[in-house]
Amino acid sequence: MSWSFFDFLDVFVDGVSSLSSGANPGGFENEIKKHNRKTRKYKYYTEKVSLRFIVTAAFFFFIAFQGPLPAENHTQTIIIGSLIGLAISFLLFFILHVLEVYYFKSLFKLILFSCSVIVFMISLVFCIYFKSGIFI
Repeated sequence: MSWSFFDFLDVFVDGVSSLSSGANPGGFENEIKKHNRKTRKYKYYTEKVSLRFIVTAAFFFFIAFQGPLPAENHTQTIIIGSLIGLAISFLLFFILHVLEVYYFKSLFKLILFSCSVIVFMISLVFCIYFKSGIFI
């Protein structure tokens, strides 16, 4: 279990405040158990977010490719749209890294989240490109 400094500080302050309020000496352990119960509800958070990205991407792909493609060079259009979506997702990953929220407990979660975001961004670019009519 990885703890950040603020999680430890929150548990420590709650433990000290419960000790100072006349609680039993095992208050700190009780606070740790309470904190563990709170974090259990976030156990599959990455998988849920990734699933939402994949479902939304499938919906956007369905909207974008529902009819015939309006562009002349279909292969070139798909490659350029994929590269734009990839660049936007890498920019998002960089921003998440700078904000220090792009960390995962396992390699599987990292790959699942990254691939789902990349597919979502590519589908969003295709949906905007083909259905908006701005670029055609």
